[in-house]
Amino acid sequence: MSFWRFLKYERPYYLLYGIAFLLTVAVFATDPQSSWHWPTFFYALTLVALGLAAFTAYRYTRNLQAIRRMQSEDAEPLSLEAEAYRDTLEESGIAHIRSLNEVQARQKEYYDFIISWFHEIKTPISVLRLMQQTEVDPQSLNEELSRIEHYVDQALYYAKLDSFNQDYEMVNCDLEPLVKNVIKAHSKSFISKRIRVRLDLPSTVVQSDSKWLLFIINQIITNSLQYTRDHGEISVKASETNEEKLLILRDNGIGIDAKDMPRIFNRGFTGLNGRTHAKSTGMGLYLAQELSRKLGHYITCESAPGSGSVFTIHFPKHHDPYLDTLQRKE
Repeated sequence: MSFWRFLKYERPYYLLYGIAFLLTVAVFATDPQSSWHWPTFFYALTLVALGLAAFTAYRYTRNLQAIRRMQSEDAEPLSLEAEAYRDTLEESGIAHIRSLNEVQARQKEYYDFIISWFHEIKTPISVLRLMQQTEVDPQSLNEELSRIEHYVDQALYYAKLDSFNQDYEMVNCDLEPLVKNVIKAHSKSFISKRIRVRLDLPSTVVQSDSKWLLFIINQIITNSLQYTRDHGEISVKASETNEEKLLILRDNGIGIDAKDMPRIFNRGFTGLNGRTHAKSTGMGLYLAQELSRKLGHYITCESAPGSGSVFTIHFPKHHDPYLDTLQRKE
């Protein structure tokens, strides 16, 4: 910092100092009982100038020290304004670090998912290549193609999570045709595993985005199909209370271990079932829950080993997801 620039910022002090001196001179000059002595005046002016020079040197030295120790946590601010700026910078720095940590965490999540996705997608591709060398079973071919489509859909919807607010439209959605479309899409799996389907879907209209809600229902039914044994049963029921509308999906599959229950909606969590009974990316239920929350819904699960699982999609009646979107932007 140059000395002349320093003087520019110190002008208020000099102005105050000059006004105080002039007021003192004016008081003595207008006092009729006092005689004016020029030597005394110049003596006082010299003392004032020396005091001002000492004050200037002191302030300049303190400013230089403050600038040199700006990076030190022990640096003492020279004014209340400087202290406020320092506090603001510290808060901004903390917020910046948190933002970087969040970005890094999302990048790591994305990287982990991509690695997992590559490993999972290689399996059906390898099966298809083996089919090229042997007699092709149309049913097996369709199953492997469906698996590939399922993994591709997961990757696409995962990639859209961050830009969700730009790609949804809240409309009235009838649950019955959505559920039936998902059941129809998995009809070959139901037939091959001889799994019965029970539907109890009175006309139930909810506020949601049909495309995203279809994906959510599909993820839950896919999960139920994956862990329901042959000759099992999956039922879908719609109901309504004073507070919310419910879509209840029940299966009599292998169930979920109690220690895994709190984490089934965590990103990448496969649990005991995912490691021992079927290969899983651990992304289906995570995506279903995240998308549900963004739409103003949420999913709960009740399960026990050997007793099947009950997934419930809750549609609160007195909830406006658009308002939540505005609050998140603020």
